[in-house]
Amino acid sequence: MYYNKVEICGVNTSKLKVLTDEEKKELLLKIKNGDENARQELICGNIRLVLSVIQRFTNRKENMDDLFQVGCIGLVKAVDNFNTDLDVKFSTYAVPMIIGEIRRYLRDNNSIRISRSVRDLAYRALQAREELMHEKEGEPDIEEIAKRLGEKKEAVVHAMEAIIEPISLYEPIYSDNGDSIYVMDQLSDSNSSEEIWLENIALKEAMQKLNERERTIINMRYYKNKTQMEIAEEIGISQAQVSRLEKGALETMKKQV
Repeated sequence: MYYNKVEICGVNTSKLKVLTDEEKKELLLKIKNGDENARQELICGNIRLVLSVIQRFTNRKENMDDLFQVGCIGLVKAVDNFNTDLDVKFSTYAVPMIIGEIRRYLRDNNSIRISRSVRDLAYRALQAREELMHEKEGEPDIEEIAKRLGEKKEAVVHAMEAIIEPISLYEPIYSDNGDSIYVMDQLSDSNSSEEIWLENIALKEAMQKLNERERTIINMRYYKNKTQMEIAEEIGISQAQVSRLEKGALETMKKQV
């Protein structure tokens, strides 16, 4: 779908106005002073931004008119909540707002249902996060959000995780003249240093010096995060035996490394 040649929700996108950054700044200042006409002009001047965002959801087989309307709600929220005091481009702020509104719509219409109380807590947490971001001009941590809501940290974490939709590492997050930046391009790998790489090789070689039962215990204990009791039940020995074998295996590996 080419967003400069599409008619969606009765809107001929080829005739949409495109605002410059300077025009956006000027309109935002007018909006801050209560100019409703400037608000409408800024919304209409950023419809193409909504269209560019919904391209990311074409593989979902959703009704694009519906996504467009939902995206426009996100755009309106971005216009109404943008802080002109921050040195941030409007589009930089608006795109996550539009995406967030669409993802909320998709979650609420998902066949996998999340309880109303959990979903409500997650949305309150998102709102609290936005409020705290404006207040401190930075990203709040989960403890600050929980304190603002008067909820336990664990409950907020659970609610936030429940509404997160899995995303592909190969989903493009930005495209410019055919060059795309994907999610995986934005991820850093703190385990890729030469030192840690060499340590991993040494550990694998040390594992080879263990007998089969010792390797099984170390694998289950440190790679599958199982307790000694769980391991004992699974392989049919006592917890004391697991503890003794684990200590012996670690000593052997320590000498090898």
